[in-house]
Amino acid sequence: MSSVIATTPFSVLDRSRTREGHPAAEALRDTVRFAREIEELGYHRFWVSEHHAVPGVAGSAPTVLAAAVASATRSIRVGTGGVMLPNHQPLVVAEQFGVLESLFPGRIDMGLGRSVGFTTGVRRALGRDKDDADDFAGQLDELLGWFRGISPTGAHARPSEGLSVPPFVLAMGEGADIAARAGLPMVVGDLRNREKMQRGIDHYRARFRPSPWASEPYVVISGTIAVAATPEAARQLLVPEAWSMAYSRTHGTFPPLPPAERVEQLPMTDKEFGFYETGLSGQLAGTEEQVAHELETVLKETAADEVLVTTSTYDREALLDSYRRLASLRA
Repeated sequence: MSSVIATTPFSVLDRSRTREGHPAAEALRDTVRFAREIEELGYHRFWVSEHHAVPGVAGSAPTVLAAAVASATRSIRVGTGGVMLPNHQPLVVAEQFGVLESLFPGRIDMGLGRSVGFTTGVRRALGRDKDDADDFAGQLDELLGWFRGISPTGAHARPSEGLSVPPFVLAMGEGADIAARAGLPMVVGDLRNREKMQRGIDHYRARFRPSPWASEPYVVISGTIAVAATPEAARQLLVPEAWSMAYSRTHGTFPPLPPAERVEQLPMTDKEFGFYETGLSGQLAGTEEQVAHELETVLKETAADEVLVTTSTYDREALLDSYRRLASLRA
C-alpha cells in the first residue's frame, strides 16, 4: 500500500443528484443516508452543494441539508462544497454557519464558492446578476469579519461572533489567488486537467499569506474517482454523469441521472457523443490496484493535503461499493 495514500485524508462531496424515476425528496434522503454510510467507512468530511432550479440536483439549501446530515451522523466533519457567496448576504451566511457550529461544535466546515445563479431567470429570482461574482474577495472578507467581530455596520453576528468555523475557498480560476491572499485552505479540481490544476496549486502556494484561519497552505484536490472489480464496471459508474453533462452542454439543462444501460442504447449526435466521450475520459477509474497507482501519482505530483471525491452515478449500491473500495486503499 502507498504510504502517501495511507496518510492522506479522503472526503466526499455529494451533490444530491436526482435519478430518473425518483423524486427530488428521495435524493435528499439518499444524501443523509449516504453520509451515515460514508462515516462508517472512515472518510474525513462529508460536504453538500448549492444548485438552484437544476432538474438533476435536489440540493438547493446546503446549510439546511448540512444540519440534517450532522444530525444523522456522529463524528464526521460536515460542510458545504460550497455555499455560493455571491448569492447571499455575508451576514446571513455567517449566521447560518454560526448556528450550525453552535449545534454541532467542532464538526462544521464552511466551503465557499464564487458562482452565481446558472441562468438569467435564476439570477433574477435571487436578486443577483453576473457581476456580483466580481466582488467575491470583498464578500469573503466581510463574511470572515463577522466571525471576528469586525463589522461594516457596527452590528454583531449572533451566534457567530467568536466562533471558529474553518473556511475553504472553491478555487476556480481567480479563486486560487483569492484563497492565497485571504490565507485560506483551497479546494481545486478537476483531476482530468492535471496541468491546469497544478498551475492553480503552484500559484496558490507561491502567494499564500498566513492568516488567523491557516498558518500555511492547505490544498484539497477534488474530482471523480470510480473503483470497481473490473475496469469495465468502473467505466459503467461514469456513464450516467457523463451523459448528463453531455446533455446539459447540448440542450441547456442538466437532467436527472439515467441508468447506464439506457445511456448506452441512446442514439447520439456527433456533438453529444463528443461531450459524452470527454466526460468518460481522463477520470480516475478502474480496479483498486489501477486507481491506487494513479492516485499515488497525483498525490506525489500535487503534494495535496486531502482528496475530495465527487463521484455520482445512478446505481446507489454500485456507488457505495466504489467508495468502500476506495476507502480500503487507506486501510
